[in-house]
Amino acid sequence: LNLKVPLEFLDLMAECWHKNPMRRPNIKEIEERILEIIEEKHLVRTTNTMGKQQQALLQDILPAKVIKALSEGRKVEPESYDPVTIFFSDIVGFTNISQTMPPEKVMTMLDDMYSRFDALVRKHGLFKVETIGDAYMAVGGIPEPQEDHTLRVARFALDAITSAAEVPIDKENKGKGFVQIRVGFHSGSVVASVVGSVNPRYCLFGDTVNVASRMESHSEAKKINMSPDAYKLLMEQCPDAECVNRGKISVKGKGSINCWFLKKVGDSKIVESVRSDESYDSNNSNSKRGG
Repeated sequence: LNLKVPLEFLDLMAECWHKNPMRRPNIKEIEERILEIIEEKHLVRTTNTMGKQQQALLQDILPAKVIKALSEGRKVEPESYDPVTIFFSDIVGFTNISQTMPPEKVMTMLDDMYSRFDALVRKHGLFKVETIGDAYMAVGGIPEPQEDHTLRVARFALDAITSAAEVPIDKENKGKGFVQIRVGFHSGSVVASVVGSVNPRYCLFGDTVNVASRMESHSEAKKINMSPDAYKLLMEQCPDAECVNRGKISVKGKGSINCWFLKKVGDSKIVESVRSDESYDSNNSNSKRGG
């Protein structure tokens, strides 16, 4: 099996097989020594290939400290973070796409796009929260504080729009065009915790999540909509960022909010291409999520 078993476990096994029963450890001693070995050797982070793969997969889903708490059987306590920046995106015309293509092809398209986004999340040091249908949610400033969390999200957003434009809606029929997304982000405070015991999820709670979702639903194709809070933090973290003042727009449940479109951050900008102009029936396809 090519297993790497710690020498301490082999010694314990040998003692359990001792020919003199009086020299064999009892159940309580065995349990205590096993726990000591696990703690000393940090065996939660297993050393075999499969263990490393499982650990890497878990770390893509849950923060490291949450994994540790769950593995030790401890309750994950809610944590407050202030401020963070939350990113939302969705696909322009997704309702029409999902109604006119087989679900297998829709899943292939989403997997292609989300795999690209996941790579960008790692590149920019963000945390992927979840995907719901065609919506992608990520956050900067969690699980560890980041002084430049808004700048990181801004760069990620620009890259995400460019990357999405390279994803064909139907790989077997490029005539259907390429994906276009709308993006929005907002900065504020949240509480993070794990909910549920079956397939536990790491979730963010607070009005910041709702406002971030509204920023996305009030954005436009291939554009990045920012709240005034996100704009203020971005300009503090990157004074040369290029933004366009949209003026006040009516946001459901929030009244009139002065929003901004992000155009460029340093060398990061939306890369236009012939493909990005080929969208799938993007007219009359405003997002309904959060509206």
